[in-house]
Amino acid sequence: MHFKMIIVFVEDINTEAVMKAARDAGATGSTVISHARGEGIESSSTFLGLTLDTLRDVILLLVEEHMSRKILEEIERVGEFDEKPGTGIAFQIDVEDAIGVRHQISKLSSELEDQL
Repeated sequence: MHFKMIIVFVEDINTEAVMKAARDAGATGSTVISHARGEGIESSSTFLGLTLDTLRDVILLLVEEHMSRKILEEIERVGEFDEKPGTGIAFQIDVEDAIGVRHQISKLSSELEDQL
């Protein structure tokens, strides 16, 4: 079984909605790293030397490759990343190998058989 890693940078107020959308689309779990910072095209605003950044979370999802595009599209839809600039980004990368996911493989195998 081959996997993809979906990495999502999202405003912290939208983290739960994005995670629910990913799970509803087939993701079996996630890891959230809270309070990340970053900037896009526009630099961050400051007030008296303090940065007025919106807090972001990083969501990591290890998903089966056949399900990855559907999950990514659902994340984009719920997060409105293309409609509202600055709300977040998501991308996927190939995973060469993974351990600690054996318990998920049997569940995913039966789900994929039904879909393919």
